[in-house]
Amino acid sequence: MKRFFQVVALLTAVLIPGCRGFAAEAAKAPVVNPVILPKIFAGWEKAASQASTDPEAADPVNASVLKEYGFTSFERAVYRRPDNRQITVKAARFENAGGSYGAFTFYKLPEMLQEDFGDQGASLNQRVLFYRGNTLVEAQMDRITAMTAAELRELSGNLAIPGGPERNLPTLPQYLPQQAYVKSSAKYILGPNGLTAAGSPMPADVVQFTRGAEVAEGKYSTSRGTATLMLIEYPTPQIAAERSRSFEALNQNPPFASDVTLATPFIIKRSGPIVVLVAGQISSGEAKSLLASINYDADVTWNENTFLDKKNNVANLLVNIIFLIAVLFGIALVVGIAFGGIRLLVKRFFPGRVFDRPEDMELIQLKLGSHPPER
Repeated sequence: MKRFFQVVALLTAVLIPGCRGFAAEAAKAPVVNPVILPKIFAGWEKAASQASTDPEAADPVNASVLKEYGFTSFERAVYRRPDNRQITVKAARFENAGGSYGAFTFYKLPEMLQEDFGDQGASLNQRVLFYRGNTLVEAQMDRITAMTAAELRELSGNLAIPGGPERNLPTLPQYLPQQAYVKSSAKYILGPNGLTAAGSPMPADVVQFTRGAEVAEGKYSTSRGTATLMLIEYPTPQIAAERSRSFEALNQNPPFASDVTLATPFIIKRSGPIVVLVAGQISSGEAKSLLASINYDADVTWNENTFLDKKNNVANLLVNIIFLIAVLFGIALVVGIAFGGIRLLVKRFFPGRVFDRPEDMELIQLKLGSHPPER
């Protein structure tokens, strides 16, 4: 019986900490709410909806691309109005605004018109596409009316917006030049599947997304046709320099495999952590002019909380320092007066007993008059 209790105690000591650790990890795991769309907006009421955290439910063909953009949840809803109108709205949520922006560029077609919905929008006939924060929305309207724009803006305003760094958009697409740019051709890519789907001139195994690469590319009109400008940003300039040398070597010795999508020859430039490639129907002079317009400029942003509340305000700290100095000065003054007053009282009531006693008094006597001066 004693051995049985020892075995039970041993199993308890081994299993309970593991269970606690598992429970702690489960508690830390974020709970994703797949519901994204509001119940009512601009007179439209949700009649039916389907939510999921599986990217296959959002797009079975491009589910791997959605994963690369940080897909978290999806909802498809049907909205109706009392006048028998009906629209279908699809919404996909991502980990941050960069993911929703990248997915927007992936699904946006070149023939779409730019619209003022959400953070950025586009439309083609009854199909409307826009993103707001970290949410991408596609709406299939039954018909376009004068109130459609206002209704979609109200829908955009009802979407949740993330806070902190998740709200920030990527800065790499801002380096794409505007001169000779083909409208609606910009793509923001975060993985090999998106790179392949975009038909980029550089294959994914050469770009190496495993090293933290981000890609922005666009089409540009030239005197010879159309060229592709590809920006590849790496975490550090050192990685970018190493990859730039690899691109140069690949440009001089292109592969012969038929399944490689490498477009050669191309022109390369590196600016800080960004490697720039130009390939396609473009002359050497036009390519160099296009590359010259791209120059990396490090932008240091201090986004630490400044704490302007009463507790952490700098001015409040200075006031407290002055107050502390005044308190210390007051304490020193009171202690000095008390010490001096006590000494005077003791000398008055007990003269020569505590302070200034004759046996404690030592005088230095020069006795200048007791001896005659030496000759």
